[in-house]
Amino acid sequence: MKAYKTTFKKKNGSERTIRFVRISEMPTEFIGSKIKGGNRPHLLGEGMELVWDIDENDFRIFNSKNVVDKIEEFEYTLTTQ
Repeated sequence: MKAYKTTFKKKNGSERTIRFVRISEMPTEFIGSKIKGGNRPHLLGEGMELVWDIDENDFRIFNSKNVVDKIEEFEYTLTTQ
């Protein structure tokens, strides 16, 4: 599956590199195994997106407005741990 890597500026001004999978590109079985309590819709601001952080093994809100370099695409195999 497609995954992405980029560096962004955090709220405190420091930079962080993130490797992530977009929720829309994840298998529904994987998402269902991680989300407890239903699928409540959440409204996110412009540029904000819910993603799966590969390195933290958790969901994160990613703000594309804070990207400091290009978003690179790579192939990744999602594992259920």
